[in-house]
Amino acid sequence: MSFLIRATAIAALLHITPVVVLVKRPAAVQTLLPGADAYVAREVHLSATDAHRLHEGVDWSPEDGVLVFYGGTAGSTSVGALEFVRVDTPHGPIEVAVGFTPQGAVRGVVVTKATIEMKPWVLEAVAAGLTDYYRGLKPGGEAPRGAAGIASRAGNLATYVAGEVDKGVARALAAYGAFYNHVRA
Repeated sequence: MSFLIRATAIAALLHITPVVVLVKRPAAVQTLLPGADAYVAREVHLSATDAHRLHEGVDWSPEDGVLVFYGGTAGSTSVGALEFVRVDTPHGPIEVAVGFTPQGAVRGVVVTKATIEMKPWVLEAVAAGLTDYYRGLKPGGEAPRGAAGIASRAGNLATYVAGEVDKGVARALAAYGAFYNHVRA
């Protein structure tokens, strides 16, 4: 019983609210892999060394040490790839889908999940043009700066959550740059 009381107290301190779906994954896939008529999911099981390298680079360890890339094709032509990245925040998790062109540049970003508490902040950040700041970024290039880009047009909480989206985009860029070529057919 004392475990339940401690768990409840910790949850109350963290004040994490339930997660809601802002954009369903199939809709994000269609948005980020336009024109694709076939899709494939490819997993990369990270070695301890690779997982450590990713953690050191972007302060992230994917769940169970597995990266999942989703590729899309139109006929036999690649239209790109995408990855879903979870970012844990003091206000709960958010999920960011990051799509890449066949040339490896960010095609687009969609925030797919957030907590009920963060939902209005996410919507405000997106309405302020947050996702526009990620287009064209490439692995190894400049860091995502969406939060800085919307700071003058959005409130403090929307800018805060934009910084968390920046982290998700940075993680996707690092994973794609380091590991995507290992899984391409």
